[in-house]
Amino acid sequence: MRLLILSVLSLALLAGLGSYAHWCEQRPSGHYLSDLRSRLALDRGQPGPRGNLLGIQPELFAADYQSLGRLRLKLAAYLDQARDLGLLSERTVVVLPAHIGTWLLAVGEKDELYRAADRRQALRWLAASNPLAFLRALLAAEGDARLDDALLRTKARAMAQDYQQLFGGLARDYGITLVAGSIVLPEPRVELGRLEVGRGPLYNVSLVFDRAGNPLGQPQRQAVAAGAVSAAPSAALQVLDTPAGRLGVLLGDDARQAASRAALVGQQVELLAMPGDLEGAGHSAELARHLHADGVRAGLQVHLRGRLWERSGQAAGLAFDAGQVQQGAEDRGAQLLNLWL
Repeated sequence: MRLLILSVLSLALLAGLGSYAHWCEQRPSGHYLSDLRSRLALDRGQPGPRGNLLGIQPELFAADYQSLGRLRLKLAAYLDQARDLGLLSERTVVVLPAHIGTWLLAVGEKDELYRAADRRQALRWLAASNPLAFLRALLAAEGDARLDDALLRTKARAMAQDYQQLFGGLARDYGITLVAGSIVLPEPRVELGRLEVGRGPLYNVSLVFDRAGNPLGQPQRQAVAAGAVSAAPSAALQVLDTPAGRLGVLLGDDARQAASRAALVGQQVELLAMPGDLEGAGHSAELARHLHADGVRAGLQVHLRGRLWERSGQAAGLAFDAGQVQQGAEDRGAQLLNLWL
């Protein structure tokens, strides 16, 4: 009798594990209507031979990350609109918002993840549908919030590949220099032209792609504390030569840090890209004066728009030009912000 009970329990356990494994493998893809429209919310200066800074403030929702193709379709629609308006050339530098790459962790996941009430619930669905990858990430996790840390590591290698494929491909296909927003990855680095990840601390990083779709330099990094999607100021500023001029990238609130701005002077930064998240920093004439005093000719601050789980926003972008600041519109929808150099 005991043997019979053990056999029944073993069969039930095996059936349960089999059903769970089958559930994990299923990735249904539902229909989704996405608004591909955008409007030119800011256009400053006159066209000339020096090129332009073009900021894109995409309006994104969780379901836009269901597949890489779906996200590319939306971003390509914005670039098509810019091209139709005559805003793309070989000297164009396009700037995307912070964390546009972080949510690549949602690519190819279950519908429950996209319908989750908040990011924490969405990340729990991520762990449930990727159990082996999550357990491996948990072993490599660091800090006090090891669970949060592990969730952000679970698909890091695939995310790095998708980030380069998506944004490097857009830069190549449209012949532009592209500041590809940011993504949270463990110990990221560029090796032999490819974005790779390691087993070290998490960083919020941004990579710039040239007109051929290749990475320029190493990722600009911010340390991410306790697995949260927030970061400390960058330790160093990387400056890159682009067809439009010497470009620096400051993530999040780095532009407001005196140490970060001091690096602009020593490296003779001409152009500044400032990718921001869903929450805007608002109008800042003081920052514009600081940047002008630091020798920065022009800069753009752009933000994500839309709703990603419980976080939503329609932040206005900022254009900095010769000590002057101009704010984009706060109405809803995707926006293009153009600054002629």
